[in-house]
Amino acid sequence: MNFPSLFSPLKIGPYQLTHRVAMAPLTRMRAERPSLAPRPLNAEYYGQRATPGGLIIAEASPVMATGHGNAGVPGIYSDAQVKGWRAVVDAVHAKGGLIFLQLWHVGRVSHSSFQPGGVLPVAPSAVPISADLKTMTADGKPAAYETPRALETAEIAGVVDSFRHAAINAQQAGFDGVEIHGANGYLIEQFLQSKTNRRTDQYGGSIENRARLLMEIAQAAIEVWGANRVGVRLSPYGIANDSGEADPMPLYTHVIKSLDPLGLAYLHFIEPRSSGAGRAEVNHQNVPSAMVLFRSVWSGVLISAGGFTGETAEAAIAAGHADAIAFGRIFISNPDLPRRLREGYPLTPYNRATFYGGEEKGYTDYPAYGELEQA
Repeated sequence: MNFPSLFSPLKIGPYQLTHRVAMAPLTRMRAERPSLAPRPLNAEYYGQRATPGGLIIAEASPVMATGHGNAGVPGIYSDAQVKGWRAVVDAVHAKGGLIFLQLWHVGRVSHSSFQPGGVLPVAPSAVPISADLKTMTADGKPAAYETPRALETAEIAGVVDSFRHAAINAQQAGFDGVEIHGANGYLIEQFLQSKTNRRTDQYGGSIENRARLLMEIAQAAIEVWGANRVGVRLSPYGIANDSGEADPMPLYTHVIKSLDPLGLAYLHFIEPRSSGAGRAEVNHQNVPSAMVLFRSVWSGVLISAGGFTGETAEAAIAAGHADAIAFGRIFISNPDLPRRLREGYPLTPYNRATFYGGEEKGYTDYPAYGELEQA
């Protein structure tokens, strides 16, 4: 057997994994419109990638209507969305797989065209994304990012409550747990980082205050699920969506040490070398390794993601730097990725042009190894 560490069992929360090849959360923008509910095509896609005792972390799903920043992204705040996700979960469970849902609010990484009533996106502070970066409007036109509106202190409890309701909805859809998206420059990370958080209330200023929103959201999810079915994703040293802390070590050391006693299912890192991989092919050089830097301050299960191969995944687990590896882009083009890695089969290259939006092409039409493509 290839990669003995990668294909050894692992306990995550109450669940027993048979291998450590996880599927990373991947935005694919193929939800039904206008409901933004998952549809049968999405259930087929996830079912193709499920394996007995394998973990899938489903794509980031906004917890409220104001949390959207891309077209065709499924939500988790309406009855129709819960129903759509239930079919996805059923498809994964039918294969013996486990599936967590990633809970999301994009904050300033949005545009007024996605916002109910056409209002400005919200953020911790009125700090716009760099003019060097562009977004797409709801009708698919390139546009500059707008200066977001700073959330009032009294509004923040409503954001936390939306994450709580989303956690409840995920439970009703049959998921095995939830992951809180605290990475990649979205709302939670906007609160964490001094670059985007210039508040003077209890959610701004000190590191402890900037981490308050994440901790309140984590507690809300724990109240719904129990800590051992809740994960958190972070991207220390990341630069996605104009994020970045001048000195990440004090901030992320505090955050991880604060999360550690809660007994979470896992902590999930995006490695800095892959920060921003959703927009382009990246492999940042001379950057640190999040899993190596922070392993010593996290006592629970650690998942790492970002540009891993079978060989580097095996090495990371064998060295104790991580407990499982989440694969993204190559899981898109290799629905049977765990089997291919275990057996040493060649990998099908992915087609970036079909990552976002569309139908079957580049989504459900990648064959498993040995399958003949249908004419």
